[in-house]
Amino acid sequence: MAMPVVDTEYLKQIDKARRDLRALISNRNCAPLMLRLAWHDAGTYDAKTKTGGPNGSIRNEEEFAHGANNGLKKAIDWCEEVKAKYPKITYADLYQLAGVVAVEVTGGPTVDFVPGRKDSKVSPREGRLPDAKQGAPHLKDIFYRMGLSDKDIVALSGGHTLGRAHPERSGFDGPWTQEPLKFDNSYFVELMKGESEGLLQLPTDKALLDDPAFRPYVELYAKDEEAFFRDYAASHKKLSELGFTPGGSKSGPKDSIILAQSAVGVAVAAAVVILSYIYEVRKRV
Repeated sequence: MAMPVVDTEYLKQIDKARRDLRALISNRNCAPLMLRLAWHDAGTYDAKTKTGGPNGSIRNEEEFAHGANNGLKKAIDWCEEVKAKYPKITYADLYQLAGVVAVEVTGGPTVDFVPGRKDSKVSPREGRLPDAKQGAPHLKDIFYRMGLSDKDIVALSGGHTLGRAHPERSGFDGPWTQEPLKFDNSYFVELMKGESEGLLQLPTDKALLDDPAFRPYVELYAKDEEAFFRDYAASHKKLSELGFTPGGSKSGPKDSIILAQSAVGVAVAAAVVILSYIYEVRKRV
């Protein structure tokens, strides 16, 4: 599909969609689901083959029917309400914007968002997303394939501070934290405490403590929420831009004209300065 033209009108629609998403997510308490939608659309990226990634393909029935995406059709339908009002926005941008807003409205860090992602109708094969039943080697295989680091793995795992597992979706049940609609560092605090009644710790969660490359980040984030927020915002941005080069989208004709006019203006101003200088020199001579 064609690259979107990120012109003034496109940016206006992004701003309006952001406001609508804030209201929608707050009213329906669906921040965890929207964050999961954004992650699962992006998390299929393969850095070697340059396939998958945040391209909106999760809206395809073939993909949202994958086992790892159980329950996400609801989030896709809610985003469709916003898409109907702002049709210029690509699905790829809309889903990632929803993830950014989900973190923001629950008290998390501001994640930089740059629009311009291209939509795709091609879905990757099933099996590219993390399997919660597995351990550290599996996590590394999945995230290294995307081009992400150990720090990214741990920081992004902190997103489990939001939401809960549902048995009909994953086979697991329960929240990771005491306040599953608040974005903070309590996921790591709970990990360091060990298992607590009523709270969930998956094999992939426990792997963060067991692996010597992961554990230092868990310890840091448990005691320093500011460090977690800083690293999370950077890792979330990386995930949301896999395979996407910000600024690579086409500019509209108006933007090109404005740029050309600006260049002409600078040239004219420079010429005036030079002529004035020559005139002054001649006067003195």
